[in-house]
Amino acid sequence: MSILKYLELFKLRIGMLLALTAIAGYFSVVETFQFYTFFILLVSIFFCSSGSSVFNHYYDRDIDRKMSRTRERPLAAGDMKNPINALWIAFSFLLIGIFISFYALNFVVTIHLALGAFIYMFVYTVWLKRRHWSNIVIGGASGSFPLLAGAAAANPEIFFLPMLMGITLFFWTPSHFWALAILIKDDYKKAGVPMLPVVVGDHKCAKFMMINTFLLLFSSIVPYFFGLLGIIYLIIALIFGFYFLWLNYKLLKNQNHIFARKMFLFSMVYLGGIFIAIVLDRNFGI
Repeated sequence: MSILKYLELFKLRIGMLLALTAIAGYFSVVETFQFYTFFILLVSIFFCSSGSSVFNHYYDRDIDRKMSRTRERPLAAGDMKNPINALWIAFSFLLIGIFISFYALNFVVTIHLALGAFIYMFVYTVWLKRRHWSNIVIGGASGSFPLLAGAAAANPEIFFLPMLMGITLFFWTPSHFWALAILIKDDYKKAGVPMLPVVVGDHKCAKFMMINTFLLLFSSIVPYFFGLLGIIYLIIALIFGFYFLWLNYKLLKNQNHIFARKMFLFSMVYLGGIFIAIVLDRNFGI
């Protein structure tokens, strides 16, 4: 199997997104930037994220073959002669990441990374993904843990703001992934994966998304009212949040792929904007 195929197993784009959330968590509480701590944090995230992703490739290789979006993935396509080798890679990478974080950072970082991997691998991939539409709601909580790990790497004693950021990220995940699920609903239906649009249809899914996006907007402004972030952050959070809500409203009125795609793409802009606003507010008083 080629090097590129091995890299595909690691789902590097997801790894980069998780690294960005960890960076946001780190800069939300750090007082003095330390390159060594920052670098080790990213290395730990890489190994844990990659190990979890390889496990997902291994476990989902049967349903990946049924979906046009995933059927060319290395394990689904049969590029690895002995798929058991993927499990060795998965758990080796995961253990390396856990060991590095424990030895070079602190126990709190290790706990967050281990919990994130456990929820993604076993709660989402093994337990919920094929069984219930809440898969991405409960399983998506795994995405909040790298953010908490980043904050703990900077200062394990500060938890309140990172926790609120993690809650915002928790509410962001369903609106983001359900928009994608509407776009590729036929793939999920073909594979028998009960994503929300497959189970309840696009219109009802858009209603669920509207409620979730409202909770996302509300959760994003909570730090301001606790005095943790300033007025500029509040303004940015409201502008981004209401635009996200407006896109959701448009999707509710017309469940076509145009609005689903717009919502999916803007969700990533939204997350980046919110995290940049937090970092600027905490470090530059902007």
